[in-house]
Amino acid sequence: MVSLPRRFGGPALIVASAATLLAAGPAAAQEVKIGALFGVTGPIANFVPPIIDSAQLAVDQVNEGGGILDGRQMRLVVGDTQGVAQGSVDAATKLVNVDGVTVVVGALTSGAAIAAANSVTIPSGVLQISPTATSPEMTRLRDNDFVFRVVPSDDYQGVILAKLVLDQGLERIALTYANNDYGVGIADTFRAAYTAAGGIITGDQVHEEKKNSYRSELATLSSGDPQALVLIAYAADSGITIIRQSLENGFFDRFVGTDGLRDNLLIEQIGADNLGDIFFTSPSSPPGTDAGARFEAAYSGAYETTDDKFFIAQTYDATMLAALAIQKAGTTDRAAVRDALRFVANPPGVTILPGDWAKARELLAAGQDIDYAGASGSHDFDADGDVAGVIGHFIVENGAYKEVGIVQP
Repeated sequence: MVSLPRRFGGPALIVASAATLLAAGPAAAQEVKIGALFGVTGPIANFVPPIIDSAQLAVDQVNEGGGILDGRQMRLVVGDTQGVAQGSVDAATKLVNVDGVTVVVGALTSGAAIAAANSVTIPSGVLQISPTATSPEMTRLRDNDFVFRVVPSDDYQGVILAKLVLDQGLERIALTYANNDYGVGIADTFRAAYTAAGGIITGDQVHEEKKNSYRSELATLSSGDPQALVLIAYAADSGITIIRQSLENGFFDRFVGTDGLRDNLLIEQIGADNLGDIFFTSPSSPPGTDAGARFEAAYSGAYETTDDKFFIAQTYDATMLAALAIQKAGTTDRAAVRDALRFVANPPGVTILPGDWAKARELLAAGQDIDYAGASGSHDFDADGDVAGVIGHFIVENGAYKEVGIVQP
């Protein structure tokens, strides 16, 4: 568990700040903490440093725009889920019961998010907003309206994946997917949509993660003369091994993946030249929006570039929505913050863009409604805490991932 420091520091400044806070009274001295439940270690660790930066960017903008509530500082407290269910429960328990966070942003993987929700945040009555968890099981949680996400469910991505696969002329494929909430969720919806539209699945196997060899499974999957292998898994857990062994043994030479596979580690370890025909679906952001441009400028100004940094816009949005809900609630009471979330995320209201924290504070103080237009899209939560979102089509080009379009249903 790591508390991220603010940008200011030094012993002299700490002493001066303490004196200032004492003069301002106890309310100003009390920080407002937001928990970040992220897989700092584990299968998605390669994604996480820029994700932390994007959450910290939102926190910095809040603090530089007048602070939160009555001018307090907001602080991000990061808990490491290790990318697994028990690690997520342990980290969430500390965030909620020891650190005393008001809201939890995360977890990132579906299994970690569901475990934390069922064991910690729902029983404790703490709002949880995931920027990346996509399992359909999130929708079906009995969560008392405490669990939200800013990415579309795999029920949607699976349908979009089926459409894109057929649009690319792949009418016969083999399917393998990881035995976890993420893999099973997308595979179920993909399978139903693909076959309903006339696609043929020549081989269909669930696989266990972190095995040294998948050669036996791949030999079976390749035996039905498929045109490609649809692989739904995290790159570091099984995806890289499956692709490497497919290429080494001549089982497959064309692959289709989803966001869990779209990891820089895949290009680093397999080589871009060996991935020329691969394509992916992944939650994305609508192109050409003012909100996206605002975020791009702010993130690049603080952290140089947004290139090859995945889910940073979604994480920024989840963190900013958490802050706006606290400000709307006017308190750190956890139930009140939950009840305020839709009032700042859904229409009607004055549009708030990334970086508009001071404007949002003024409008809320004046009793006006606001509607946050996020860097990754408008997050109009439905009754289950889900959003529609958009799904992008990605390829590998010039040694990097490139988005080449938004896939429409």
